Amino acid sequence: MAAFDWIHDELASLEQAGLRRSVRCCEPLPGGRCRIEGQTLVNLASNDYLGLASDPRVIAAGVAALQQSGSGARASALVSGRGPLHVALERALSQFERTEAAVLFPTGYAANLGVIAALVEAGDTVLCDRLNHASLIDGCRLSGAKLRVYSHTDLTGLESELEKSRPSRRRLIVTDSVFSMDGDLAPLSQLVNLADDYKAMLVVDEAHATGIFGPTGRGLHEELTGNRAHCLVIGTLSKAIGSQGGFVAGSQAVCDWIRNRARTQLFSTGLTPAACGTALAALEIIDREPERRSRVHDQAQQLRSALRSAGHQPLGDERCPIVPLIIGDPVEAVRWSIRLMDQGYLVPAIRPPTVPNGGSRLRISLTADHPPDALQGLVTALRSS
Repeated sequence: MAAFDWIHDELASLEQAGLRRSVRCCEPLPGGRCRIEGQTLVNLASNDYLGLASDPRVIAAGVAALQQSGSGARASALVSGRGPLHVALERALSQFERTEAAVLFPTGYAANLGVIAALVEAGDTVLCDRLNHASLIDGCRLSGAKLRVYSHTDLTGLESELEKSRPSRRRLIVTDSVFSMDGDLAPLSQLVNLADDYKAMLVVDEAHATGIFGPTGRGLHEELTGNRAHCLVIGTLSKAIGSQGGFVAGSQAVCDWIRNRARTQLFSTGLTPAACGTALAALEIIDREPERRSRVHDQAQQLRSALRSAGHQPLGDERCPIVPLIIGDPVEAVRWSIRLMDQGYLVPAIRPPTVPNGGSRLRISLTADHPPDALQGLVTALRSS
């Protein structure tokens, strides 16, 4: 028996359980559409919430950055890979988030892993919402700190764990602001108050909120009132900003510490110049065109209302562009997804381990590019599937 032969049996088991994944080529098209294996579909699987990844101004900025600085950063930021565009983007992000400084990472995943491990270690305690993104959970596990998982948005359970962890040297609360598989929101005001009461740090991953939530699109934390001194913001450039990469925004001291201790930043080549150029252009558009996020909020509310009228029970906050429909069984969720694809709609089936057992679902993701008739057609397709 060859060393890797066991994989064939394991893949067969995944297939039988409806849990085997496969990749396919998905070509983006204008108007919130895509093409897969020659079939044109309404793309309801994208995180490009504001439609900026295909905006001509964003693309032109990427081309200009390529011409100015070449195709790659050539080294890690601390060696020689932090160029003028990286400096400009970090400055723009700190201004956007209204913080003293910002630090770029190769991805949002790398930002979460690197920041958590830079803030806590053995002898500390990290407290993690059960439904946090995998990158946050992995960052908590890899940090070496004592991990305490609290039930989803359970403030009473969190406070109990904070009380138990008083002997720890440092304590860190970690949460998504928008939970990517449920479309619901973290109780940030209460989390900030708990962090203040227990002198704990709070890391908020705004990956699915940057550009979408807050009075000016800064994220859910922009809606907070009161003391934010305990709060550190992590974000991504690869969703509503329409580019690639991750970032952390906070005080100068915290960002200096992260530059010195976050291994996923220290030992990674810097972002490509094109990613920096496109992100800079997108941040300007987010400021100048608030109607984009208003359109997404309106679409989310209208779709949820139409789905409820059709007998479905979508999860999530009314404004959120992530609209999940629970199916339960993973095999059945895949069947629903295939039937919708046959009718011209790309709606992914999300299955364990991404979601808990019994929680397989269709995850509808809205963007500012989707025309109203596409969403009306989706509701009709769901009725007949």
